[in-house]
Amino acid sequence: MSKPLSTWAALLAFLTLQPGAAALAHEGHEHAEPAAAMAAAPVKPVTGQPLSEAPLRLPDGSLFVPKSVQRRMGAQGLRTAPVASGNFPRVLSLPGLVIADPGSGGRVQTLQAGRLAAGPEGLAVLGQRVKKGQILAWLEPAAGALEKGAGQAALAELTAQESLLASRVARLEQLEGSVPAKDIEQARIELQSFRQKKAAVAGSLGREALRAPVDGVIGAANGVAGQVVDVREVVFEVFDPARLAVQAQAPDPAALAAGVEGGSLDLGQGVGVELAFVGMGRSLKAQSLPVLFRVQPQPDMPQLVLGQSVQVLARVRQSRAAPVLAIPASALVRDGDNQARVWVHGAPERFEARPVRVEPLDGTRVAVIQGLQAGEQVVRDGAVDLNRVR
Repeated sequence: MSKPLSTWAALLAFLTLQPGAAALAHEGHEHAEPAAAMAAAPVKPVTGQPLSEAPLRLPDGSLFVPKSVQRRMGAQGLRTAPVASGNFPRVLSLPGLVIADPGSGGRVQTLQAGRLAAGPEGLAVLGQRVKKGQILAWLEPAAGALEKGAGQAALAELTAQESLLASRVARLEQLEGSVPAKDIEQARIELQSFRQKKAAVAGSLGREALRAPVDGVIGAANGVAGQVVDVREVVFEVFDPARLAVQAQAPDPAALAAGVEGGSLDLGQGVGVELAFVGMGRSLKAQSLPVLFRVQPQPDMPQLVLGQSVQVLARVRQSRAAPVLAIPASALVRDGDNQARVWVHGAPERFEARPVRVEPLDGTRVAVIQGLQAGEQVVRDGAVDLNRVR
């Protein structure tokens, strides 16, 4: 007696749903392996989440990143930040150069040609900390044999005259009381004046001391012992590493007509340094207007060196027409076409790449002109790792 058709259908469905039940291949069809079947249908029917436990790029271009993988991305795992909206100041990007603060640095130059010699503590070297007035090196003047002979003869004559004046003062002092006091005082003044004259001549014949103009660190040392230098040659540069300045160049002076209220350095990778506006020139230099800023020391500030080329973000006193959106600069990444984009965290394990248009804001943030909405969460730490997922 044959079983009803419904009974056979129920039995077939039961066997198909069992964990080790073998699937029967029909003619003209091939059943995929379990891994291939997972890739073909990557979402669970109930939760809608991918079955894979590794980062996976979905057909719509978004990424599925499990929580366990998110904790391993970036320096301390993936971190997000909300898109902020506000009335941020307008910023101009200017090329700049790190220089010593004019009030805390100085140069050591030669007043005459000569040969360098080591100072009392040796020849000053790069990075050495020095005090104001410290002898960094000696300069032995370059003079011919005739000049040296004439100078030494003049010095010998002055020495003899000094001895005569000293003897005269001694005799007058022994006769004090019998000679007028004004004669004794006059003799003393003549002797003192003559000694100063002799010291000046002797100084012109001897070596010249090259002294540090300020307290600080040797930033440049352009001489070695025995080197012959010319007049006005820069031998040393001294600066205070805690007091640096940045000189920026504004190609369009009209853009600064509203005035400058401050600035910052954009060192890349979301690293910024605050600057205080000092002043700007009133004459063009290399077809640009020089603008001077002073670096504001802060904890964990990156080391800056003299002559370093930097990008200055100058804040001008000109309000924007409407509020703008701001995101951390570290959230920006580049796609294969070098276009800026960010990763938006839409769901717990879903990330969407969003192209954006941005402009500078400060060293740590950028202003978003197009592509985001206020309140959205963007990846600020680990965005580079997400960009590598294929």
